[in-house]
Amino acid sequence: SALQRAGASLFAGSLGSFVGNPCDLALVRMQADTTLPEAERRNYKNVADAFTRIVSEEGVTALWKGAVPTMTRAVALNISMLVSYETAKETATAALGNDASPFKIQVGSSMIAAVATAVGSLPFDNIKTKMQKQKPLPDGTLPYNSIADCISKSMAKEGVTGFWAGLPTYYFRVGPHAIITLLAAEQYRKLFGIGQKK
Repeated sequence: SALQRAGASLFAGSLGSFVGNPCDLALVRMQADTTLPEAERRNYKNVADAFTRIVSEEGVTALWKGAVPTMTRAVALNISMLVSYETAKETATAALGNDASPFKIQVGSSMIAAVATAVGSLPFDNIKTKMQKQKPLPDGTLPYNSIADCISKSMAKEGVTGFWAGLPTYYFRVGPHAIITLLAAEQYRKLFGIGQKK
């Protein structure tokens, strides 16, 4: 059911993004460096240097800075992608019956899911990125002290549409990922007979 799919997406997205958070944190900070004034850059040499410096300067737990927004973004992405895909596929199959190729239905459904994935997860991606790249202010406090604080300050500054800033670029990042992932999953299921009626 849609609820079971959402639950599985929630669990997988949360677990996977928690484990991968240190790599995501290093990526976000290294990318953000190019947009900062030279005096404010962290200047990590590479991923290993980023890990080493984060641990030595901020402590081991700092590798999981932004873990909650990262997990929230992953959950939103997974639910948007998997639930929309399965729903589109079931609807198309019911409407077209045996007249349409299952592969064409899968391709069409994955394209619909790619749009849903981008639209559904971008606000969470924007919040995650802001929280992971933030640096202490001159008084030592952080610009955002929680997801709710980041959301309210972002809305006040950028408006509701600001949460979808960069949507076309973001789509070209996550859209192909969603399409390839979903079509590869279908081939995996077919290869191992997963979820097929007996």
